[in-house]
Amino acid sequence: MVPARSDEGMWLLNDPPKKHLADTYKFDLTPEWLDRAMKANVRFNSGGSGGFVSPDGLVVTNHHIAADALQKMSTKDRDLYRDGFYAKERKDESKCPDLELNVLQSIEDVTGKVNGAVMADLKPADAAAKRRAIMGEIEKESTAKTGLRSDIVTLYQGGAYHLYRYKKYTDVRLVFAPEAGIAGFGGDVDNFEYPRHGLDVAFFRVYENDKPIASKDYFHWSRVGPTENDLVFVTGHPGTTNRLETLAKLKHRRDSTLPYTLNRLRLMEAALTQFGDRGPEQRRQAGGDLHRVANARKAFSGQLQGLLDPAILKQKEEAEKSLMPPPMMASSLTPGPWLMIDGAQHVYRDLEKPHALLETGHGFASELFTIARQLVRMGEELPKKSGDRLREYRDSNLESLKFQLLSPAPLYPDLERAKLQASLTFLAETLGGEHPLVVLALPGKNPAQQAEQLVATCKFFDVAERKRLLDGGAKAIAASRDPMILLAKAIDAESRALRKRYENEVEEPERQAYAEIAKIRFAALGNTVAPDATFTLRLAFGTVKGYEVDGEKLPFHTTFGSAFDRAAIMKNREPFDLPKRWIEGKEKIDPKTPFNFVSTADTIGGNSGSPVLNRSGELVGINFDRNRHGLVRNFVYTEVQARHVAVHSKAVLEALRKLYAAGGLADELTAK
Repeated sequence: MVPARSDEGMWLLNDPPKKHLADTYKFDLTPEWLDRAMKANVRFNSGGSGGFVSPDGLVVTNHHIAADALQKMSTKDRDLYRDGFYAKERKDESKCPDLELNVLQSIEDVTGKVNGAVMADLKPADAAAKRRAIMGEIEKESTAKTGLRSDIVTLYQGGAYHLYRYKKYTDVRLVFAPEAGIAGFGGDVDNFEYPRHGLDVAFFRVYENDKPIASKDYFHWSRVGPTENDLVFVTGHPGTTNRLETLAKLKHRRDSTLPYTLNRLRLMEAALTQFGDRGPEQRRQAGGDLHRVANARKAFSGQLQGLLDPAILKQKEEAEKSLMPPPMMASSLTPGPWLMIDGAQHVYRDLEKPHALLETGHGFASELFTIARQLVRMGEELPKKSGDRLREYRDSNLESLKFQLLSPAPLYPDLERAKLQASLTFLAETLGGEHPLVVLALPGKNPAQQAEQLVATCKFFDVAERKRLLDGGAKAIAASRDPMILLAKAIDAESRALRKRYENEVEEPERQAYAEIAKIRFAALGNTVAPDATFTLRLAFGTVKGYEVDGEKLPFHTTFGSAFDRAAIMKNREPFDLPKRWIEGKEKIDPKTPFNFVSTADTIGGNSGSPVLNRSGELVGINFDRNRHGLVRNFVYTEVQARHVAVHSKAVLEALRKLYAAGGLADELTAK
């Protein structure tokens, strides 16, 4: 593998590319700059990023990251997602039912502690058990000592382990969100495209003890934003990349994982669309799920296109060969880490679909089932020592899990029924009607009948019933006759068996092999290659510049004026119909105001809502998307045409002051 090229990398904040930045951009990345970037960044536990932008706990993120909270706070008569929201006074800021924010406080390398507990001659199952136990002990000790949420993060697929400590906030209140029509202007047509014209922003405020927190570390809002060729940084929580995976693993993704995933997403997208077509209220209820599914479908489609490109696989093959030792050294690596990973894929081919359908839950796409499974497993797992539990039930995650489990957010019976029927149908389509797992999930019923019965008689729409079973533990759960509990119990033994096989026969051999490859990589390249993304805080950087497509030069930013031009060209049809306030307020705003901009910084899904910073650490934009050329960045970095897309900081101020009568919020952003 060649060293990181150009501006590639989603870098650890405790191991940033200081030399590259100094040599290439004459930029000194100081400890003070990094510390503020760490403590001013926010992770949305629901998925996504954000950042503090005032000393009074104000947080900015994307509208599409806020969508989950907006929909949970909406009603039939008040659609916050569609129509927007603004609290002119603090007393009007509306509390989110189940939104948790995490703010990273420190990172500690615990690789030696974790590896020291796992002897080299252990069988995979024993090694996995030892590793889980020591990780649980480290997390529990850290939480007890610091009072912070403590999570061990696996880096380089097993080459390193770092302990991340987070301050957690659960009193989060909505301050501002624009209309969905301008936040996601262009809809699915423009998604992962550029030029873009979206005010994809939302603001929340963090409270403790019923008062806004004093956020000492925050990003100052730039009044002018970036200009062409500026160096910018994206600090956020990228979800998952696969750049350090072997060629065998990537081929498995191409030929098995991605086709399965796309089939599932297409079926669910069709079901949600059909449900939404029943009427405006059904459309509102399904809106959040539909947006997530459609967005994922398009993203995974782009990934598959990337892995179907022979040039990309050739690049991966050459990089892999450059790391492999000469043939005469092969005997010292027998069976060889690359061969181990290849062997794991052969096991995974037969295991992947049943594991995904049962254990991951793809065959039971209902919040009601998720609640039931969590209750069933908590009854069995919580009496165990933290390190011996399934990972999601460790002490470090337990408080957050209970917070979500007891969420007062509304659940809609008809929507739950539609999702469950679609996923049960997919289960049967994928495995076959006579497969033992299908027979177990559909005892003498078709998917529609099973979904109808399960949802009609389930009691988990009532939070009090969930709490009763949670507090009652294993005894109360054993006595429950709730149909979702009975289903979760009926499939749990098979589901756990599939999980155990996956962890012992696929995950652990892969982890051991990747740890060996990491040693080879470190020896050859040092720390010039960043680890794959893990939904933890990272630093990316690049330059603000446009690019060329089919002979057309695309500018580095769009404008308010070009948004109106785009709407006119598309005859103001949905999803290019500007909100009423924009049409009526057209003369109030400066059409030359920069709207969205692009840069070469290395981003991926999960970076949505990430602050985009300049050299001074000022916020100049809010990342919200990639273009289609950037979808291959899951596997390889390119800057020829690939760009991330962000909302310009100046656009937000212009819109707040002149269209939304939100001068108070704009003043808070720009106050010194």
